[in-house]
Amino acid sequence: MAPWTAADMPDQSGRTVVVTGANSGLGLATARMFAAAGARVVLACRDVARGEAVAPPGAEVSRLDLADLGSVRAFAASAPDEIDVLVNNAGVMAVPHRRTADGFELQFGTNHLGHFALTGLLLDRVRDRVVSLSSGMHRIGRIVLDDLNWERRRYRRWPAYGQSKLANLLFTFELSRRLAAVGSAVRAYAAHPGYARTNLMSHTESFLDYVMAFGGFAAQTAEMGALPTLYAATVPDLPGGSYVGPDGFLEQRGHPKLVGSTSAARDPEVAQALWEHSERLTGVAFDLAPV
Repeated sequence: MAPWTAADMPDQSGRTVVVTGANSGLGLATARMFAAAGARVVLACRDVARGEAVAPPGAEVSRLDLADLGSVRAFAASAPDEIDVLVNNAGVMAVPHRRTADGFELQFGTNHLGHFALTGLLLDRVRDRVVSLSSGMHRIGRIVLDDLNWERRRYRRWPAYGQSKLANLLFTFELSRRLAAVGSAVRAYAAHPGYARTNLMSHTESFLDYVMAFGGFAAQTAEMGALPTLYAATVPDLPGGSYVGPDGFLEQRGHPKLVGSTSAARDPEVAQALWEHSERLTGVAFDLAPV
């Protein structure tokens, strides 16, 4: 069977797609390929001017700062009335200890809580699917329910990143279960890009900056890294709760395929507890009704 590429995407004419973090890297590649396939694309990004400078023809650009729940609510208030695909792509990786506008640890607050709130606020407008980006680094993650925001532990940037990416998977799988339980036609998927050459690689602000910069020649392009997202977002009849990543060695590069995750990512009790904590922290409760 031939490997799946962007040329295999079904026609996206008449469909509306929202992509977070779409002014560079994986998000921009995703937005451009959706636009090329005929979709109406909304680039949701912090820097509107930068987004407008790179947006594909006909795309819309709206401000969204996932590290500020006020911005998340403002974006949701002005978002399209009907959204076929929500792509939760934006993220920060292995940054020094910082806080969001609402006081959350920056990686957990941006990568998980911001997208959790956004999805909850938009879900009644989503007609087809929600795709959230995780990472192979979810394998080093651990959900500490009584210290999700690193207030009791000594902060370590890579374990904090791993926790946020594990949270993305737990959220996806729990959302999938909840959608299925109410008979919704909307489905939830997760994807990861493998080792892709994006500006995330150069903003970890740690020694690994140098390692990643030196090893960047081995990374695949952002366009290749976006393929798992596009696969999850467009392939018909994909089972709810699917996780898509590259098919190459250690899932670091290659074409999209269904991949596995750690048992921690599939723990329904932790997923439910994380969901409840996330609703409390964000103030966003999901209205899960059949669609």
